[in-house]
Amino acid sequence: MTEKSADAFRTIGEMAEALGVRTHILRYWEEQFPMLKPLTRAGGRRLYRPEDVALLHTIHRLLHSEGYTIKGARKYLTSGGAKAAPAPVAAPAPVAGIAVDLSALRAVRDRLNAALQAA
Repeated sequence: MTEKSADAFRTIGEMAEALGVRTHILRYWEEQFPMLKPLTRAGGRRLYRPEDVALLHTIHRLLHSEGYTIKGARKYLTSGGAKAAPAPVAAPAPVAGIAVDLSALRAVRDRLNAALQAA
């Protein structure tokens, strides 16, 4: 299979696979995050635009890497926090069988820096 361009639309199955979640999770996120509005085609087929893809990566990072609740992530996104949030980083290749989640490591680093500055 060939790689799609960055501005290509993605199906719900492609997004679920890219994020490592099931498709029903993405449908649930659509209910919980009103700013997430994919295009729908005949038969209810969802197509995610590039801005939807970026938002899904941000939601996934907030919920799975940074420990936000659904309510907290929604508040973060509606308060403009997503504008200051870094773009999602592609996961690096596993090193000797160990998968590394850079966003989780960055979140820990940022929390440690904040604690050091507060002390």
